[in-house]
Amino acid sequence: MSLQIRSGRSATRRRSIPGTGGRSAAIFLIPFFTLFAVTMIAPVVYAIGLSLFAEKRSGLGFGDATVDFVGIGNYLAVLSDRAFLEGFGRLAIYCLLYVPTLLITALVLALLLDAAVTYARRAFQLLLFLPHAVPGVIAALIWAYLYTPGVSPIVKALAAGGIEIDFLSVQLVLPSMVNIAVWEWAGYNVIILFTALQTVPREVLEAARVDGAGEIRTAFSIKTPLVWPALGVALLFTVIGSLQLFTEPKILSSATTAVTSTWVPNMWAYDAAFNRNNLPQAAAASIILALLAGLLSWAVTRFTSKERTR
Repeated sequence: MSLQIRSGRSATRRRSIPGTGGRSAAIFLIPFFTLFAVTMIAPVVYAIGLSLFAEKRSGLGFGDATVDFVGIGNYLAVLSDRAFLEGFGRLAIYCLLYVPTLLITALVLALLLDAAVTYARRAFQLLLFLPHAVPGVIAALIWAYLYTPGVSPIVKALAAGGIEIDFLSVQLVLPSMVNIAVWEWAGYNVIILFTALQTVPREVLEAARVDGAGEIRTAFSIKTPLVWPALGVALLFTVIGSLQLFTEPKILSSATTAVTSTWVPNMWAYDAAFNRNNLPQAAAASIILALLAGLLSWAVTRFTSKERTR
């Protein structure tokens, strides 16, 4: 018995040694921080360093190439490039169309799911989430087929009804891309908002019904304000994802001349890196996009936090 008591006391002493918990946590966090530094921090630092230099050739361009420090010269060149600025204009219009359309669609579908009968919920959840399971490249290829005149059953059906429409025209190619993105990401955001709706206290909803509130008023006046934090998260992810627009225009560029190789900033950076072999300017464009994403993330976070505290 005395041996057991002594062993128990020694174990207690070992557990109470200060600093052991912190060291154990640090050991388990080392793999994460190592991977984070290698895959996130190092590429960003390398891109920043690369953007500060430029390759130059003497004479008429036939001399040996030298790498010179140009400071913010690449950033100024990128920001003064007309194609890059026009791409930002298209991206801004895309965001104005895509962000509210996606969030409103996801919110309405989530509210409908929350009001649906129990046995139909899982079927609807699966149907809504299936498009998100399709890779972005495959989704863009599917819709490129559905948009292309001559092969698209949708275009043929509309033509049979007397409606001639070209989804890949200069006027409609941007809304067509918005449709692809909404189709692909609506289900993902529906799941986020629907999960938040499940945490709404049922007694609050019962009290609203007792006060005479109908289903529509309950949905938008009671449920929606209570899931605002989840809606803010969806807004943040959607804004960041909008700035990464690349797959849809890249795929559709092979089906229409309305989409050029520099149609959006990400395509401009891709063209600079792999077609014009100007890696420093591509790095500068990437850093500019990263800074813009960080600024917008901060603005969205501030906006959602203020609305939450009202």
